Amino acid sequence: MAKYEICGGIPLNGTVSISGAKNAAVAILPAALLVSGVCRIENVPDISDVRILLDILQGMGARIRTPEPHVVEIDCTDVQCSEPDSTLVCKMRASYYLMGALLGRFGKAHVALPGGCNFASRPIDQHIKGFEALGADVDETEDYVALSPGESGLQGSRISLDMASVGATVNIMLAATLLPGQTIIENAAKEPHIVDLANFLNTMGARISGAGTDTIKVRGVNSLRGGCYAIIPDQIEAGTYLAAVTAVGGNVLVQNVIPKHLECITTKLQEMGAKIINYDDSVRIIRSGRLRKATVKTMPYPGFPTDMQAQVCVCMALAGGVSRLTESVYETRFFGYCTELESMGANIHITGKTATVTGVERLYGSTVCAHDLRAGAALVIAGLAAEGTTYVEHVHFIERGYEDLIGKLTALGAKIRRIED
Repeated sequence: MAKYEICGGIPLNGTVSISGAKNAAVAILPAALLVSGVCRIENVPDISDVRILLDILQGMGARIRTPEPHVVEIDCTDVQCSEPDSTLVCKMRASYYLMGALLGRFGKAHVALPGGCNFASRPIDQHIKGFEALGADVDETEDYVALSPGESGLQGSRISLDMASVGATVNIMLAATLLPGQTIIENAAKEPHIVDLANFLNTMGARISGAGTDTIKVRGVNSLRGGCYAIIPDQIEAGTYLAAVTAVGGNVLVQNVIPKHLECITTKLQEMGAKIINYDDSVRIIRSGRLRKATVKTMPYPGFPTDMQAQVCVCMALAGGVSRLTESVYETRFFGYCTELESMGANIHITGKTATVTGVERLYGSTVCAHDLRAGAALVIAGLAAEGTTYVEHVHFIERGYEDLIGKLTALGAKIRRIED
């Protein structure tokens, strides 16, 4: 089992280029199941979640080529399988998007319940509500979800989500794209990768409007054709490097980003004492001097992302005064990493949905364990900022969503290496 060895206390300086968005890629790749013809998808991140998805699609009969780095050509025209390999499905959370894609393609699906990060149960009740509204019969067990047409068949419908669920919004969009009639999703999620999925589908011939607002309309079409599409930059990867510079100090140009997508993050980092300079497709961050306390509450986009909660907590741990961090999306997300940070000297007290973080002068190297993707990234940041050497274990969680993390940090001057235990 691999782990990271980090010698901390070195400011980060230089330039880092951000990869394609993980959360967009894991929705767009299953969407290729809806397309007749070759989809050329560019700016695909080289991460384990993507590699698993490609293995799943290939096992179902898709023809896949990688003509150059970060480019994937997928042809799902001849796919006949509506039951993907359960062993692979169980390795990642976003495999539940196969449910919507297969329901839209075949009118049926049999998909094992997904795995992935274990910080919360993340039920799929809103997904099921959407499938049932579209006319599907749903058989849900502890091991799988089976979808089939109901008595009246599958057709567009109006669906009002009880919460702005990203996963349910994606799955309903996928399922509705090839169904007859119009589907209206109310209280839809508005994250950038929702817009990216809609843009991908529209490029292939879908008729989707309203993505990025709380009402999305999907007018069903008979078929989708092949085409070329480039995935947006990863908002959370960019935010992680911005948080790292905020915690550790330094001067870094973060390239290949959409600065507007980062405003919900950069606004808070500026409040804490970082200097942010926005350019057309890059952001420079400079931090020197003691950080200031802040109050952060995670919210659906355009609010502060839950996927940046752990990273900003590290910044708070090193800030002067008492910061407060409230989690409104996944209430149990604190427990995977706060204890690990406390072993490094952080002062964190959790009451319900809120962590009260009293800043300390420094963190100290320790052996810590990544419990999920973003918590693992936060522990890497803590190790970079800490005095002494830190070992981060269970790094397979981190490698689910960060491409070449070691190489990118090393290029910024960090002393970090991956070692086999």
